[in-house]
Amino acid sequence: MKINGIAETALYVADVHRSAEFYQRLFHLPRLLGDDDLCALGVPGNAVLLFFRKGSRPEPLETPGGTIPPHGGSGSMHFAMKISADAIGQCVDELQQHGIAIESTVHWPQGGTSLYFRDPDQHLVELITPGVWEVY
Repeated sequence: MKINGIAETALYVADVHRSAEFYQRLFHLPRLLGDDDLCALGVPGNAVLLFFRKGSRPEPLETPGGTIPPHGGSGSMHFAMKISADAIGQCVDELQQHGIAIESTVHWPQGGTSLYFRDPDQHLVELITPGVWEVY
């Protein structure tokens, strides 16, 4: 089975509106849809970042096209957003301007760099440059 990438990443959050605003303000992501239980933001590269209110999907969700099985998550999760190598300095400046603490910076042996920080729900967000993974 050959895949072409990841289409969606989901985070489970206490306040969907607060989380969506955080990511929209920081990354300028367009809102695709949203309500109190779910929000979808468009991510460059044909991906979607989903926010589900914690505990909001314990039952299957019936849609006109079929049933979405129940799902959920808890605890601090992690995901990475791609950035170019020359954007590191600008990202550091913007995080500081927004009052967001950089938790760690890692310079990988292969040549890439990762910046780590937390969102309002304490999920670990990584900004990752080429060179960290062979496939990117």
